[in-house]
Amino acid sequence: MSELYACPFCRQLFARGEAAACPDCELHVRPLADLPPSLDADAVEPEPPLPPEHQPLPWHFVDRGRGPLIVLAITGIATFYAPWVVETAPEIRTLSGFQFARLLPWIWAAGIAWFVMFAIVASRRTIYAMRGARLAVGLMATMVFATVAFRLALVPRSVHPLVPLRFTWGWGLYAGGLLALTALVFAWRFGGRLDDLPSQEPRRGGETLH
Repeated sequence: MSELYACPFCRQLFARGEAAACPDCELHVRPLADLPPSLDADAVEPEPPLPPEHQPLPWHFVDRGRGPLIVLAITGIATFYAPWVVETAPEIRTLSGFQFARLLPWIWAAGIAWFVMFAIVASRRTIYAMRGARLAVGLMATMVFATVAFRLALVPRSVHPLVPLRFTWGWGLYAGGLLALTALVFAWRFGGRLDDLPSQEPRRGGETLH
């Protein structure tokens, strides 16, 4: 094969050094191994179709957990900017998750996890890629839930006995934890099963069915 040269158009074969150009087509001959399969070769032995799990899906595909996870990620981002704590003493203020993270840097884990989850889910456009991203999506959901759980468990205290500290946790904190649990359930089913995949390859009608 490495000693054969061929015309890119008519595929007439030549030995190495026999001709620099095809006498019929006047095209420079090239090594046969560098040329793509001819139309006749494709007709005799066409390339096998992609397996269903590797076939690209449209951007708006929402089945197999992709749509719910995208909605959960977007809603989770919104809850990060919702009230996380309502303080009534010594100050009267309401802090969102974003504002809370500026005071306690480890709170950023929740907001970053939602953004990363959205990017992971939205960029997966094959069943194979979705199933391969289950662990990553599950880790992001776990990161959000762990952040919320630690925030609820570590009750802040007043910096001075004579300075009272009164507050209540905001609805955004609870909503973020609930969304994270829901996302965790969908994460382990992301991509669905492989035994019910319909092929999107067009059929000509002459294929052998097994």
